[in-house]
Amino acid sequence: MSFSSDVKEELSRHISKSRHCQIAEIAAIISLCGRIRIREVPRGDAAGDSYFGSRYYLKVQTENAAVAKKYFMLIEKAFGYHSEISVRQNTNLKKTRMYSISVTAPDTALKILQAVKLLDPDGEIKENLSVVDNLVIQKNCCKRAFLRGAFLASGSISDPRKFYHFEIACMDSGKAEQLKELIRSFEIDAKIVQRKKYYVVYVKEGSMIVDTLNVMEAYVSLMNLENIRILKEMRNSVNRKVNCETANINKTVSAAVKQVADIEYIRDHAGLDSLPDGLCEMAQIRLEYPDASLKELGMLLSPQVGKSGVNHRLRKISNIASELRENKEEQ
Repeated sequence: MSFSSDVKEELSRHISKSRHCQIAEIAAIISLCGRIRIREVPRGDAAGDSYFGSRYYLKVQTENAAVAKKYFMLIEKAFGYHSEISVRQNTNLKKTRMYSISVTAPDTALKILQAVKLLDPDGEIKENLSVVDNLVIQKNCCKRAFLRGAFLASGSISDPRKFYHFEIACMDSGKAEQLKELIRSFEIDAKIVQRKKYYVVYVKEGSMIVDTLNVMEAYVSLMNLENIRILKEMRNSVNRKVNCETANINKTVSAAVKQVADIEYIRDHAGLDSLPDGLCEMAQIRLEYPDASLKELGMLLSPQVGKSGVNHRLRKISNIASELRENKEEQ
């Protein structure tokens, strides 16, 4: 299973004890992957007059068995209704299964739509997309439940061993804006990008995704992600140190090779005896110990000299070699 599937499997087992949180989660699932069908049927009143009334039917479709199971359980817990579940094989290349959970009892469907505030007083399907005014998500716990349901319905999270990315795809910009503001209410930096016909609410930074999992109460997945983050940070730290040490070694070796080349040029064209005593001793020790560090060279001198003193003498030798080369070119 993928990391995203593991998160959804964990969330599918999380059933809120409060009915208002159950309703908030149902609202998110219906909003993002539900279908509402309305059928006008003839009715009569007490006076014998006939008129047409509306009957509502609900269907949620998903390719994830965990999501189907969670929605079925929420409807049963919150409304005491046993939904109808059907499974069919998709004809696409992936050959995935499609789970359909239907509420075919019009009275129950009406109750659900009224409870999740998808039905206005006139019986019209109308979703309140305001985070501030939406009665379904007024409480903090209900916001958590709504986000949990939204992720179950149309969310995904990348494998954190590769990169960090959390997203929820919405069919319209209004729902995407609502989700973005809801996530930001928990001080998580969520953004929106349009991808083909979808508006995708996403979170990129690893620590922010950890916070998002905490909001949705996916604590096992949170710990798994944290373990992966710690391991990646340790590896990156080790790599940085190795790269830094390698660069320093390469720099030291290159400097030593140039120093030896300068000393050999002076030896071959002017003789080391032409150098002042301090520089002559320095040149002879560098030739004898071409791989020694500046500190080690300084300890071999008599009297001993620090790294800066050794570096100063080697720079002087390099300048003398440069002058000899220039004089030879002029001649």
